[in-house]
Amino acid sequence: MEIKAVLAVLPVTEIGPATEWYESFFGRSADSRPMDSLAEWHLSDQATVQVFEDPANAGRTAVNFFVDDLDTTRSTLSAAGITTTDPTEVAQGRQRLATTADPDNNQLGLLQHLT
Repeated sequence: MEIKAVLAVLPVTEIGPATEWYESFFGRSADSRPMDSLAEWHLSDQATVQVFEDPANAGRTAVNFFVDDLDTTRSTLSAAGITTTDPTEVAQGRQRLATTADPDNNQLGLLQHLT
């Protein structure tokens, strides 16, 4: 099996407030609103995040995002009113991880490779 791309779907209770929160998280508006209950952010040619109104499944998802500079990312999120955990080393000291959660409690990890 060869996987060519990833589409992460985050179920939320209400699309309006969730879209606003994710706009703060990503630092920009959604790239696409293909339907009233869905907002998409195209993070790269092969990585897309969909926020989808699905109250029955809201808060049951975890997604990790790799960033170049975890400290800068945390500062940017803090300025937008989004708190994260203090970074910890994971993967036998090869990565740093901080986490946050959206208003529905979907877990979002922020990972930085250490060299």
